[in-house]
Amino acid sequence: MRRKRAAEILERVRGLKVLVVGDLILDRYLYGRVERISPEAPVPVVEVEKEEVRLGGAGNVASNLASLGAKTYIAGVVGEDRGGDLILSLLKERGIEPLLVTDRRPTTEKTRVVSRSQQLLRIDREERKRIQGKTLKKIREIVAEVECDGVVVSDYAKGVITEDVMRAVKEKGVFFAVDPRPVNRDLYKGADLMTPNEKELREMTDPLSGEEVETLGIRLRERLLLDTLVVTRGPKGMTLFREGVRHFPARARKVYDVTGAGDTVVASLLAFHLAGAGWDEACELANVCAGIVVGEFGTATVKPEEVLREIEEG
Repeated sequence: MRRKRAAEILERVRGLKVLVVGDLILDRYLYGRVERISPEAPVPVVEVEKEEVRLGGAGNVASNLASLGAKTYIAGVVGEDRGGDLILSLLKERGIEPLLVTDRRPTTEKTRVVSRSQQLLRIDREERKRIQGKTLKKIREIVAEVECDGVVVSDYAKGVITEDVMRAVKEKGVFFAVDPRPVNRDLYKGADLMTPNEKELREMTDPLSGEEVETLGIRLRERLLLDTLVVTRGPKGMTLFREGVRHFPARARKVYDVTGAGDTVVASLLAFHLAGAGWDEACELANVCAGIVVGEFGTATVKPEEVLREIEEG
């Protein structure tokens, strides 16, 4: 793709309004050094030097959309705790409109302990029950009321994406994309775009068959009545399923950390498509975006100027 065409598409992204609905996660990083083994157990002792918090899950999808220039809203659930306060603060810092519902459940947190760029341990705090009652009612109302050009459903199977929420998304009548979890497969029927990775694709079709991705993708697209299916395949790039099947090679110069790459792909594909890009163009640009974020540690976002620079440099 030429730089001029990419610039046109990226400029049009700035005029979009996108709603993200899904599971908000607070990503917490503890960075430190390891110089000894604990006398209490055969485990390393990490001397913490720095702590960092970032938006994960649906928050990272929203961050990617906002970074590309789209006006971004997010509907999700947080707890009455410090984690919820931090998520709200991070959303506002990034210019994302927070439409959050407070629930009795704790805010989902993932704490990663890192030394010399190596993750040593991850600690999860979460409750995965499906939302219900007043919380579910409020999320449905938010989804119905927000005026937008498109919706991204970011499902991390923490309980926000339910049959009722998906019904509200479909009733809006706007383009909607889904970053799926296999356990909720049948909720996504009729999606305009779905972006599973290869492992998720196999889990949603036949995990033991050993069949080619092309065969499984065609089968899943037909089963769920999907308009467009894009399967992300790590170092193999991504595969687009529409009238036919087309492969797009990966664009990463280096792979440092794949955390959040799927968030970047679903956000960028939806944004570029709504901005007028053809699906081949959208996949090419999304591959560039994914190649940038996997070169960073942890969840990361992409700015338009970074995309243009990567295209210039080939």
